[in-house]
Amino acid sequence: MQGTIDGFSYGIVTPLAAYVMACLGAALGLRCTTRSVRNNQSFKAGWLAMGATAIGSGIWTMHFIAMIGFSVDGAPITYDPPITFASLAVAIVMVGIGIFIVGYRGATTMALVTGGTITGLGVASMHYLGMAGMRLRGTLQYDTTTVTLSVIIAVVAATAALWAAVSIHGFLASLGASLVMGVAVTGMHYTGMAAVSVHLHGASGAARGGESAVALLLPMLIGPLAFLLIAGVVVMFDPLLVMGQPEWERSGTGTASAPGIPAESARRAGMVTADPARFSGHGHAHGQHHGHGGGTGYGYGHGFDSAAAPAPDPVADEGALRRRSQQYDGW
Repeated sequence: MQGTIDGFSYGIVTPLAAYVMACLGAALGLRCTTRSVRNNQSFKAGWLAMGATAIGSGIWTMHFIAMIGFSVDGAPITYDPPITFASLAVAIVMVGIGIFIVGYRGATTMALVTGGTITGLGVASMHYLGMAGMRLRGTLQYDTTTVTLSVIIAVVAATAALWAAVSIHGFLASLGASLVMGVAVTGMHYTGMAAVSVHLHGASGAARGGESAVALLLPMLIGPLAFLLIAGVVVMFDPLLVMGQPEWERSGTGTASAPGIPAESARRAGMVTADPARFSGHGHAHGQHHGHGGGTGYGYGHGFDSAAAPAPDPVADEGALRRRSQQYDGW
């Protein structure tokens, strides 16, 4: 017997809350990834790991908040904790692989395609593994075409998100990218849910327990929600993460890279900013004194590029001083 599915038991509340969590995870993850790519002097691996955990936790939290609104008429639903948390681990690990590829390789086509595919497959794996953790008096069945569409959406969304992480550095632009990614990830979830149908078993397999989805899922969501809150605090205390000021516009670092290129690669390619400390119009002066007869003297000074100025010619300098001295003697 086919079960009657309701994916919006609480109306617009669960889709809206799920979308907010997807946007939050995306925003934090993108800013952390941007921070690691733009600045070689920070703890790159740490920023990338936090970005992967933020995105993975945001997507996982989005999924199960949306699942609070999922119900099957006549078949109470429970969740298997080990499989449920395994889906969280899969999301973080696979998203992390994709982020580390782009974080260390930059926005090259190969890095984006590889990282985006792995990350998108991680999002889809999290979704369907989470669905496998559901326990109800029935069997879940999936429409292959709709499942394929949901996986394609996940891969495209993940690739676009990774591109945004290494190519968009303004706060408003990054916020817009996070909102778009939230739409894509939430859309992927509900596309996947549209592929689901439930074949109910007989009454002999009576449902266990009668707890609501809220009572079952909220305790599982506490950990990821707490992490997202802590990550948000860390991001808010880093002005570069919040405002997205490009590193190559900050004077005096000497290690900035062009957009989408990690600082290490830029330095190897010679794409670093000039050190303004090397240039001075008044900081360096050479003075020489030449006395003759009545104690007359001569001194001079000039500014120069300490790195590029040619070495002085002592013969030419001595000749100039002798001529100037003769002029003084004739006064």
